[in-house]
Amino acid sequence: MQDQTAQVDDLRLVALPSAVNCAELFVRFTLTEWHVPQMVDDVRETAKRLVQSVIATVDEGAQPTMITVRLRLRGNTVVVEVQDDRPSPRLVVPRGLSGKSTGVETLSRGRQLVWCELPLPSGMDATVVPLPRRGTTRAAAPRSREIDEAVDLNNDVMQRILDGLRKDDPTI
Repeated sequence: MQDQTAQVDDLRLVALPSAVNCAELFVRFTLTEWHVPQMVDDVRETAKRLVQSVIATVDEGAQPTMITVRLRLRGNTVVVEVQDDRPSPRLVVPRGLSGKSTGVETLSRGRQLVWCELPLPSGMDATVVPLPRRGTTRAAAPRSREIDEAVDLNNDVMQRILDGLRKDDPTI
């Protein structure tokens, strides 16, 4: 078995309750792209629990910081990691994941990473997962000035987007 990481995808999110939904969508998209859709439910639930555990440690009055949700395809496992950018957070492994291969690591500057490994389906390892090709792409056609002006977002549109992201947290 090869233990080197074959593929990594990550997503940076603001440490708010809306990050849970974003993490679930990220997992669904990534595992579909990696052609292992049979793992979506398990990995989605794991990511949800890890993100919730990180968000639960954020003080209510504090300015939200960033978290990174990372999926790593390594050996015969998919590793779900959530990194907290706050110095000295108090992360613990969620109770529902305690029977799995999990852990909390302290990184540089006091930041922490909570992780969980999930086994790939039997007979499958990272070397046989058909990964997406992300080579160079053709250059985009030059954009006209009119298109750039039409794409400008006004403040009302941005406010509606932010309000939609906050819908899961009634305290905001």
